[in-house]
Amino acid sequence: MEPLRPGDRVALLTSGGDAPGMNAALRAAAKVGTALGLEMLGVEEGYKGLMEGRVRALGLRALDEAARRGGTLLGSARSKRFMTAEGQAQAHESIRATRLSGLIVLGGNGSLAGARSLHGTTCFDGRPLRIVGLPASIDNDIACTGMALGVDTAMNTIVEACDRIADTAGSHQRTFIVEVMGRDCGYLAMVAGLAAQADVVLFPEAGKAESAVVEHVMSAIDSAYARQGGRRHVLVIKSEGLKIESNRLKQLVDEQLGQRYPEGHIDTRVTVLGHVVRGGSPTAFDRMLATRLANVAVRALHAGEDQVMAGWSQPLQSRTPSPFDPHVTLWPLDDVLRETGKLQSGDNSLVRWRVQALSQAEKILHQ
Repeated sequence: MEPLRPGDRVALLTSGGDAPGMNAALRAAAKVGTALGLEMLGVEEGYKGLMEGRVRALGLRALDEAARRGGTLLGSARSKRFMTAEGQAQAHESIRATRLSGLIVLGGNGSLAGARSLHGTTCFDGRPLRIVGLPASIDNDIACTGMALGVDTAMNTIVEACDRIADTAGSHQRTFIVEVMGRDCGYLAMVAGLAAQADVVLFPEAGKAESAVVEHVMSAIDSAYARQGGRRHVLVIKSEGLKIESNRLKQLVDEQLGQRYPEGHIDTRVTVLGHVVRGGSPTAFDRMLATRLANVAVRALHAGEDQVMAGWSQPLQSRTPSPFDPHVTLWPLDDVLRETGKLQSGDNSLVRWRVQALSQAEKILHQ
């Protein structure tokens, strides 16, 4: 591996969905890179901005302020053109024109796939472009990392919202269906469901048919209303990735309620948290995670690493941790993308464990 040289230009790029902690990672990366003698730059609006050559200097003072906020100071955008041969050729030309020697990409599966597609790009001086990724996705749907940027903040947002909803649900003896983000991964619903003491957690990895999902909810309602002196409200947390749309689920549950409780005293409501879950100031953990991942990513890039992602420590880790941080490990992007595909399809031992563990927890906690 050939290390980068003093004065080499390294660009930071945020892509895909924004995640709390991205700004904290940008700040840490810019400061570490500057201390190592690199010229740290920012790419506006992800791969779209990279193709258009919108690369600018980063103000460390501005990053200090932005690190406390969610979103991304650089902006983000999804670009279908970038994934075409023409778009990537345009990105290659832009990389050479802006004299970049390295690129650090913050984002999810699609963003890391974009980083992988730039493999083999030649810089203005004939050296290969060095690329390192950072996992940033509130869904926690990226393999080879125990946590991605933004997950902890999103979980805290969901739990706070569910605590508020539980207050009003208990006052009116209502059943609330709360939908949270998680298009291809039910992690947020699973973990927030346990933390918020939900009666039912619905996620796509369980593989339940529509009728089984409805019966799961009805079983929780029957159990709650059969208790003497117990609470008579039910909290259902549903991942957006579940194929049953939330209002459709409410309709089916209401039909069952009409048959089982003809007196009609059980009311159901739907709350879709949506993009509220994605915003907000990052938690202390997300700020710490962003800083530590960014530190290792920049130092790895500076040392000449290429086509790797910095991941947070995970169970049964098979690779040697970074010498700069015992909790951070560098993973080849090929491995990350392959294992992420398994994670999202459910063909993964970690996903199977999550489903089993949550099923056991529901039986124990809601007796």
